[in-house]
Amino acid sequence: MTARAVLTDIEGTTTDLAFVRDVLFPLARREIPAYVRARFDDPSLAPLRAAIARDVGASADAASGVSAGAAIDRLMLWMDEDRKETHLKQLQGELWRAAYADGSMRAHVYPDVRPAFERWTAAGHRVFVFSSGSVDAQRLIFGHSTDGDLTPYLSGYFDTVVGPKREPASYRTIADRIGALPGDVLFLSDVIAELDAARAAGMRTGALLRPGVPAPPPSSTHPTHRTFETIEP
Repeated sequence: MTARAVLTDIEGTTTDLAFVRDVLFPLARREIPAYVRARFDDPSLAPLRAAIARDVGASADAASGVSAGAAIDRLMLWMDEDRKETHLKQLQGELWRAAYADGSMRAHVYPDVRPAFERWTAAGHRVFVFSSGSVDAQRLIFGHSTDGDLTPYLSGYFDTVVGPKREPASYRTIADRIGALPGDVLFLSDVIAELDAARAAGMRTGALLRPGVPAPPPSSTHPTHRTFETIEP
């Protein structure tokens, strides 16, 4: 059966875990305090303030009572916990945008990614991204990669706004939004729990075993690939 679309994760799949862990996250951690203090009362941060208020046990209406210092502390805690909080991801994306724009940072992608994107799209397959990072952050990674601008090969992006990555409903939602049956989508990731959720939703799957990524457990039945070179949707 031929897939009509490829849906790919980023971290550990198209992009080295070390780039996210050692470059992106430390940059955000360094820049968050100054950014939040300078813009804390800006209306654009109202959703973030409300999310923090809810997380500390206050109502969203009490968001104005959350101080900049308390907000920074909560954001750092979320990063420590690797929380997939949408508003944190959006804030990180803003900080990364500035670094990409001034040329001080380029996003790592494995050397097999661009040729695979070219091959798949030439064969008529649409390529989409599903990552816990915000849609804006995803566009930045592929728009400012070490292999150039890869966005022309991508037909769309999805983040946790559609739902958690380990819930089958999220994958059904994505299939519906791209106008495909779940069985016509191939999902690629290095995380077995995500692959299990995609398969439960009816998608085909492929597990990426990149350097530094733990091998899947013996119970896993997802086809395994060390590179995109061996994947033909």
